Amino acid sequence: MASQQATGPHRRSWLKPGTWHLRTRLILLAMALLIAICGAVGGASYASMDAFLTRQLDEQLSQAADRSNNPARPAMGGFNGRDPLDARGQSVGTLNARILNGQVNSGGFLTSDTTRSALSAGDKQTQLALATDAEPVDRTLSNGDYRLLAVKTTFGDVLVTGLPLAAKEGTLASLVWTFVVVSLGGLLLIGLAGTVLIRRTMKPLEQLSEVATRVSQLPLDAGEVALVVRVPPSNSNPGTEVGSVGHALNLMLDNVASALQARQKSETRVRQFVADASHELRTPLTAIRGYTELMRMTEDFTHDGQKSLARVQSQSERMTGLVEDLLLLARLDEGQPLKLSEVDLTQLVVESVSDEKVMAPGHNWRLELPDEPVVATGDASQLRQVLMNLLSNARKHTPAGTTVVTGVGKTAGGAALITVTDDGGGIPAEFVDHVFSRFARADAARKGTGGGAGAAAAEGTSGLGLSIVESIMEAHGGRVTVTSQPGCTEFALQLPLKRG
Repeated sequence: MASQQATGPHRRSWLKPGTWHLRTRLILLAMALLIAICGAVGGASYASMDAFLTRQLDEQLSQAADRSNNPARPAMGGFNGRDPLDARGQSVGTLNARILNGQVNSGGFLTSDTTRSALSAGDKQTQLALATDAEPVDRTLSNGDYRLLAVKTTFGDVLVTGLPLAAKEGTLASLVWTFVVVSLGGLLLIGLAGTVLIRRTMKPLEQLSEVATRVSQLPLDAGEVALVVRVPPSNSNPGTEVGSVGHALNLMLDNVASALQARQKSETRVRQFVADASHELRTPLTAIRGYTELMRMTEDFTHDGQKSLARVQSQSERMTGLVEDLLLLARLDEGQPLKLSEVDLTQLVVESVSDEKVMAPGHNWRLELPDEPVVATGDASQLRQVLMNLLSNARKHTPAGTTVVTGVGKTAGGAALITVTDDGGGIPAEFVDHVFSRFARADAARKGTGGGAGAAAAEGTSGLGLSIVESIMEAHGGRVTVTSQPGCTEFALQLPLKRG
């Protein structure tokens, strides 16, 4: 069922991973692993680049702080030489500030024209909160994110130096976007390539499934079955995992084929025995019937003797009917060719019902016939026997007054349809599935209570009547079905219409 439709119990749902195809789960698992690897590599790369840029920025910050702290100062806090906030050697955006006596004495952001933009009150509060002579820290100021370093000089004041983080953040953002784009492209390519490769890898399993599906669709229940389906050698090499499954499947199919051949030989022997025995029994039964008739006509018997002789004759006739039924079933099982011709089913039904009506005038026999004749292709004598079996069951096993309706028509699918319906007691529910089995008898039928044509049809004369009906219909490429409930039992015959 590799190609089974996703319906009924095999319906797949994206909300239930257990119903997904194996290849889908493998592809998704591979993609999940690749995403995890890409995430880990990306995270490691980001952390490494961040640490590298931070070290680089800290070196630049340290150098800028040293330049700001280089001027010579007198002991009383005066200045000799250049101003510590001198812009020489500083890059645009650099923050320089001087904290004296707990206040920001001077400072600002270096602009492109070597002037300084003023610090906001928030910027000053942030700088006053910095720990001196500590590691550089990141803070958000009015001019953006900065890396700040506070250094206490020998003169008692504190010089704060800061470098903007914009360049670092831009580099990291570019790294992230580059990694995301490259990863997505790589995942897409790997996903497509992986899908193709996994499909090719899973192809042998699909072939194994196709073999199993083909075997499951073979009619293995009866008849001669040529089980030639096998896994090809390319997928049945025991050296691989898939090959081991294919090899095991082939061994199982070999065993099943052997069992089917043994079953077929046994059935053939049984059928041949039944046919031979039935054929041989016809001669002595004919002799018994003949001598019985002769004795009744030529000999003078007492009343009890006449009664016993009549019993012998009736039982010999019953035995002859059983032998004829067995012989017919054996021939049908052997698949003997039918004598096909065009059969007017309407006329066949009228003639058959007329014959039964003469034998059972106490029943109500009704016909439901179409305006136009319904012509099918079949063996006229066998189709007549099918009708006679069904009608005689209705005659024998339903009480007088029962209405038996025989209809002719066509199905929606274009097949010929014959129905035999009676308003008897119906078939016991537990027996409906067995009415076509050979020698099957319902309790109601065995007791002769007249439970309806269906109930007693299982018995007939020998318990073979409906088996013969089913076998003849199958030989014609048709089928017979039964539905039953108290007050309505219907047998429906479907046959292919006239060819051409």
